[in-house]
Amino acid sequence: MRGRSAIRLARLQQALAGGGTLRLADAARLCGVSEMTIRRDVAASGGTMTFLGGWLMMARDPQFAPLYNLDEQKGSHPLAKQRLCQRAAGFIDDGDSLFIDCGTTLMPLVGTLDAFDQLTVVTYALNVANAVSHLPNVRLVLLGGLFHASSSSFESDAMAASIRRLGINKAFISAAGIHPEKGVSCFHFHEVVPKQAAIDSAGQRILVTDDSKFGVIRPAFFASLDQFDIIVTDAETGQHLQDARPTPEEAGAPRVMIA
Repeated sequence: MRGRSAIRLARLQQALAGGGTLRLADAARLCGVSEMTIRRDVAASGGTMTFLGGWLMMARDPQFAPLYNLDEQKGSHPLAKQRLCQRAAGFIDDGDSLFIDCGTTLMPLVGTLDAFDQLTVVTYALNVANAVSHLPNVRLVLLGGLFHASSSSFESDAMAASIRRLGINKAFISAAGIHPEKGVSCFHFHEVVPKQAAIDSAGQRILVTDDSKFGVIRPAFFASLDQFDIIVTDAETGQHLQDARPTPEEAGAPRVMIA
């Protein structure tokens, strides 16, 4: 870790030593750098600090158990999600079988599917299923089980086996946190099984994530970055991920597509 980054991290840890949180903007002001620089410092901190929304906190502070609310996330970064999903839709071909993850990030992607002649959509997310159920060109495979209203998604012991029995051309995966060393994570542990099964089974694995997720660690780890073939993201996160690789052709490294 570079010397200036280490000094900033020490200053932030001192500010958080008594517990509590620190706004990202205040953390940047405290250290005299940009908010993105703070995000990069935290991403390189080895998981000692993390973000919850726009607030910085010590990752192991037990009083801040992160919660996810689907309704609140609908209004979060809508233009970025629209832009990213338009870019991601370029990887879809007629006749594909698509796994589409839960949450709100990929909902604009669903809105592009009526432009294709025929598709199969595999999902465990009720909001995704509702959005495609009326499309005559889409064959829907809804993976059911115990319903979790917080994420509008289902959980089942048989879900992984069901996904692996299906032929999936492309898996579109969303995340609540991406970290260069700690990998890709989400809020809910019941999402880990279907995400991992889709990543294992799909011909092409595509992670779609905006800048707000960079440097963030959520409770449920489900993949490392090199398990994806393509990462569709915003400019700043994309540049950081590209800079982190020794060479663009590094074996196993995903292609980073900036929307």
